[in-house]
Amino acid sequence: MKMAFQQELWQPKELDVATDQLTRTEEKKELRIPAERAQSVGQTVGKPFVDNPRMICREVNVYYGDKHAIRQVSLDIARHEVIAMIGPSGCGKSTFIRCLNRMNDTIDGCRVTGQILLDGQNIYDRQVDVVPLRAQVGMVFQKPNPFPKSIYDNVAYGPKIHGLARNRSELDQIVEISLRKAGLWEEVKDRLSQSGTSLSGGQQQRLCIARTIAVGPEVILMDEPCSALDPIATGKIEELIDELRQQYSIAIVTHSMQQAARVSQRTAYFHLGDLIEVGQTDQLFTMPRHKLTQDYITGRFG
Repeated sequence: MKMAFQQELWQPKELDVATDQLTRTEEKKELRIPAERAQSVGQTVGKPFVDNPRMICREVNVYYGDKHAIRQVSLDIARHEVIAMIGPSGCGKSTFIRCLNRMNDTIDGCRVTGQILLDGQNIYDRQVDVVPLRAQVGMVFQKPNPFPKSIYDNVAYGPKIHGLARNRSELDQIVEISLRKAGLWEEVKDRLSQSGTSLSGGQQQRLCIARTIAVGPEVILMDEPCSALDPIATGKIEELIDELRQQYSIAIVTHSMQQAARVSQRTAYFHLGDLIEVGQTDQLFTMPRHKLTQDYITGRFG
């Protein structure tokens, strides 16, 4: 589903020109900057740009007061692909992913600069309504956070407030389809009236994924979605991620390099607020181009 923003976004001529240049040329470039130079000037090595991206991020900076948390990050989010964001604690990967649906707006003193375009529209334009934006770019958090409502109402809540169902029959269909996509329908179909908080941790996280799917997003953001789950529940979530990428663009933050290798097609390595390297997952883990990437994946720090 594609939801329109409230108003047509006006962009200055300079931004139009810049956007045209990005979509025509820059996406197809592969940055082949020597590692030594990249390390000294903060350039990203690898391939941060893709053809026909879902989201385009250019020169994104994030400040918490005087602290410069993210520095000049440029990256594309591809269609029907999982991109994993890895790096040591405090490197900025969660801060960056929260920029993609403006969750950082809720933090006092946080300021974001640069361009983040979703289907060609700047999500940080002052006229953009964050409510439909966060339906288009959904978020699954580290800890499962079901509403204190029934399983049914957890999934139905979003479609109700966005007016996606004209009657109860349509709403029932959205709930069932969303729970099926989240791999949860067979486990809960006979107890939809029970509280969502009565489910196990892994089931709660899949319920939250179903809740995100129910409003028809284009992009799903996942911030360490398996960190609080046991191995069996983690395996189910990872299988689900692989299925969901057929319909959605997915960006996942993870501390587990093994998980990144299992679920993603591209991986982005962050270090102290800089995007160091981006590449195909198998290539980045076997033949990293940057020394910092190599040091991290071989366990020298992190």
